[in-house]
Amino acid sequence: MASIDVCLSPNLLPLYNLEGKLVIVVDILRATSCMVTAIAHGIDHIIPFDNLEDCAALKTEGYLTAAERDGQQVEGFDFGNSPFTYMGPELKGKNLAVTTTNGTACIKQSEGAKEIGIGSFLNLRAVAAYIRTTKSDVVIACSALKGKPNAEDTLFAGALIELLPELLPESDNCLLAQTLWVAAKENPTAFINLTTHVQRLQKLGIVDDIAFCMQPDIYPIMLLMQEGKIRKA
Repeated sequence: MASIDVCLSPNLLPLYNLEGKLVIVVDILRATSCMVTAIAHGIDHIIPFDNLEDCAALKTEGYLTAAERDGQQVEGFDFGNSPFTYMGPELKGKNLAVTTTNGTACIKQSEGAKEIGIGSFLNLRAVAAYIRTTKSDVVIACSALKGKPNAEDTLFAGALIELLPELLPESDNCLLAQTLWVAAKENPTAFINLTTHVQRLQKLGIVDDIAFCMQPDIYPIMLLMQEGKIRKA
């Protein structure tokens, strides 16, 4: 029987053996939600970076560039970290280079896995469906907030585990995520509005993004990272 586990922070990833496993990276607010939205609206592929310099350099190769630090767009880049900026028809067929505070760093730290998938509430059931086809052991890698576990990524982990009862839980982190999801699933947006992360984003004027990113199954697509590029599976 295949197993499933939850890594609550990328700082803990060195404790996990990722070899031969499928890692689902999740950064609900907002990196992986943006990636799913961008691909759903026609972006061909996305290259993630953990630093600003390498990301900016791809502009010379015709890439659109996106950078976020501490919730805000970095000057000199085309986009920040709002899913609404990735919905325009003019983006169809373009390529995107992205760096964010938490999400892209978590992707880079997961590169020892057999496969890396991109998870969000926006494509929750598509992620679950893909996992069933692989029969792989799974690690849900929460991007967290500067190394500290956060509620929204952990909620996603609980929601995904609930959809995959056939997988064997590998650690108590699965129980923690499921318990949090059961407590919050009647109104997960209201629950995360209580969190310090969301309150910090709201002080920056980021409100609509939060409600959007908590919507389940808006885009029935699965994203995989292959040869350094994130594409629709």
